[in-house]
Amino acid sequence: MTTDLWMLVLTGLLCLLLPSVYLLGRMQTPGGMEWALGNRDTQLAIPDWAARAQRAHLNLIENLAPFAILVLTAHVAGKANSMTAIGSILFFAGRVAHAAVYIAGIIGLRTAVFFAAVAGEVLILLQLLH
Repeated sequence: MTTDLWMLVLTGLLCLLLPSVYLLGRMQTPGGMEWALGNRDTQLAIPDWAARAQRAHLNLIENLAPFAILVLTAHVAGKANSMTAIGSILFFAGRVAHAAVYIAGIIGLRTAVFFAAVAGEVLILLQLLH
């Protein structure tokens, strides 16, 4: 399996595991277990870091599909190479850093690591256009 496909798999795993972070915040909130097992008709006041973790997860979901399209297209088109591998690694590392920085609440750096991940996608796109 190529590096690109491994990074896609790891990004998928990150997307699957990230909810466990904000679930911890919900479980630590009084009434959180009842809320989780109920109909969730009301909002649950969760810690700020847990809300940021949820937003980081939603952001990853929004960015996973374009990344997957780029990686899979490069793979099928026979354009996967060392540059797409670097782009995929940059995307995955950027997404891990984005989640960590977002949860920690570090303003400014979150945007920088987000765009580092986008730069990885651009590298893959450039190989497709080449």
